[in-house]
Amino acid sequence: MRISVLGGGPAGLYFAILMKQAYPATAITVHERNREDDTFGFGVVFSDATLETFARYDPESYRAITRAFAYWDDIEIRFKGTRHRIGGNGFCGCARRTLLMLLHQRARALGVTLRFGEAFAGIEAFADADLIVAADGINSVVREAHRDHFVPRIDLRPNRFAWMGSTRPLDAFTFSFRETPHGIFIAHAYQYALGHSTWVLECDAETFARAGLNAMDEAASARFLEGVFAEDLAGHRLLTNRSLWRRFPMIRTARWTMGNVVLLGDAKSTAHFSIGAGTKLAMEDAIALFESFRAQRGRVPEALAHFEATRRDEVERTQHAADVSLVWFEHVARFWSMDPVQFAFGLMTRAKSITYDNLRLRAPNFADAADRMFARQAGAAQPLPPMFQPFALRGMVLANRVVVSPMCMYSAQDGIPTDFHLVHYGSRAQGGAALLFTEMTCVAPEARITPGCAGMWTDAQEAAWTRIVDFVHAQGFAKICLQLGHAGRKGATKLMWEGIDRPLEHGAWTIEAPSALPYYPDSQLPRAMTPDDMARVLHDFVTATERGVHAGFDMLELHCAHGYLLGSFLSPLTNHREDEYGGSLGNRLRFPLRVFAAMRAAWPVERPMSVRLSATDWQAGGTTGEDAVAIARAFAALGCDLIDVSSGQTTPDAAPVYGRMFQTPFADEIRNTAGLATMCVGSITTADQVNTILAAGRADLVALGRPHLADPAFTLRAAAQYGIALPGPVPYAPGREQLLRTASAAAAEIEELRRKARPKTHAVPTLRAAE
Repeated sequence: MRISVLGGGPAGLYFAILMKQAYPATAITVHERNREDDTFGFGVVFSDATLETFARYDPESYRAITRAFAYWDDIEIRFKGTRHRIGGNGFCGCARRTLLMLLHQRARALGVTLRFGEAFAGIEAFADADLIVAADGINSVVREAHRDHFVPRIDLRPNRFAWMGSTRPLDAFTFSFRETPHGIFIAHAYQYALGHSTWVLECDAETFARAGLNAMDEAASARFLEGVFAEDLAGHRLLTNRSLWRRFPMIRTARWTMGNVVLLGDAKSTAHFSIGAGTKLAMEDAIALFESFRAQRGRVPEALAHFEATRRDEVERTQHAADVSLVWFEHVARFWSMDPVQFAFGLMTRAKSITYDNLRLRAPNFADAADRMFARQAGAAQPLPPMFQPFALRGMVLANRVVVSPMCMYSAQDGIPTDFHLVHYGSRAQGGAALLFTEMTCVAPEARITPGCAGMWTDAQEAAWTRIVDFVHAQGFAKICLQLGHAGRKGATKLMWEGIDRPLEHGAWTIEAPSALPYYPDSQLPRAMTPDDMARVLHDFVTATERGVHAGFDMLELHCAHGYLLGSFLSPLTNHREDEYGGSLGNRLRFPLRVFAAMRAAWPVERPMSVRLSATDWQAGGTTGEDAVAIARAFAALGCDLIDVSSGQTTPDAAPVYGRMFQTPFADEIRNTAGLATMCVGSITTADQVNTILAAGRADLVALGRPHLADPAFTLRAAAQYGIALPGPVPYAPGREQLLRTASAAAAEIEELRRKARPKTHAVPTLRAAE
């Protein structure tokens, strides 16, 4: 087989090495446009886990690489005069030039042909190759020449960055944040050889412009930044090597292969430098492509199909982590007022790969500091995992931060909650969560989503809810919140398990909405509401609120999300009105705010109220994060105490990006931009995630839905895992005591297994980074 590798970076070279090692008869040529001794940039970085992979695939190059690496275990965060050291990370750095030279040596030793100074215009010059590996980087000639096939999407991010070097020695991967009159500057710095360190300098577009960096050459930029980071550089200079200011391109491609051509590394996908995964991702691509050839016995078409099918999920996970990380740095001003410990915790956990429990394992002293910080913020005397600290909203004090999310059960009869609801809410009130939300409770018969929706428009419904509230209160410390809503254009539909959001075939009622737009093309056409309709609906909400007071609910929530009536007023996708209730955001807010204000007036002043919002519609032309902040502020001005942050479900055309804690960034944005208390929800499944969110200051309360469906005692079990005894019904005390004993022991066993499973250190003692 003949293989032409276009691009002599780490991805192409490593693939050539692995293939030549396994298939010595294969003729492999690497074509590189630059000269052999050309290199741009300074250092590259790998984790212990990545080095372990290298050791497994090619011990020879692994040994050469580790002999040339500087190793460190700590991350140091410098913020507002504080320094926080977090250990247990295990990273190594190497000069990019050194890495390439080592890979050149290894490739030549195996018989790979290396050709330098060869510019190539496309793949046509390599027609005799059985396989063409396009590892030609971010500006891939191959990808761009065949855009219609590969379909690249390039998201040019707004922050500016420049890659520089220094002789400043560092004994930790260092993040330094410096505030100037122009704005905030960030340094990502690490040592890659004795006396040599990489410095990636970053700022937002506004800071870049105010500082006048767009008018400076490389040398002037370096001198300016030496002043910004004078304390960090300690008299050392910044060095340049094509250190041009750039914007990072997030690259994704719909296809990775075309006939016998495959994109590799940055040519097909990039990962932001803030997670140190660019070279790692590229070399792991090489490993995955090699494995695909082994799995398919060297057959090119089958191997390329296998590579794309098996590698894409892992690449997309890495890119998602990089996306989340880069967004954190783009919005660092949002976190500038945080306690330094919380700021550092948020930085460490920004990409979701490091969590509260993980930090406790790798840096217990820092985890203890985070617990103490959170206890101070909560006004609590005892440091505990954040989810077990209290939280107050007006006169209501919650015993912990865990919430049973509002979840429609579609099991009411004529809007009346049944014994099912008593058991459903009652069992979760016994399970340790501090706050329970009812399902969306409809304010009128025509406000229902389905025939099975619970309501609050009759005396019988009020009596049934009173029975449930009384039972919840009798179980201990749990509070219960009544969520009121109106289905709008999503009403008169089937029960969820019979066809979610599908229109009723029989027994439907007339539905209404801001505009006469059906949810699906075959859905019932709603009537566009008149001022009289709005007055009637407002009256229904107030009447239901008064019934909630009588029933004894602790808290009240207004549902303005998910494409239901009030959410449809807020979104430009569903509100096409041309009167004072449509058009601008202020107009679209008008009716929902009127409803909220009337409910707030009817609700006792000492009891809190919240609003559920869809912070994004996940669709072009819909509600944005900036809109959500403005909407939240408008409700807060009328007495809203908490924003329940959800997203989407406004139209069936939404394209959400799912993942762990996928809606939490919206709660984070509202909380830390508008300064409002928020509750997050969405694919949050573990106590570790709850603690991570809270300690990082991303939300004040955490709602979990499906985990509570599967386990009403979710919070009780979590408490036992952390060695905390929660109160509960006296007859259940023996069970709680046993759970505490067994869960604590199981947690200790898991922690020990995690310690043993950690990648071994690859440090070479004489080459450890040192001051």
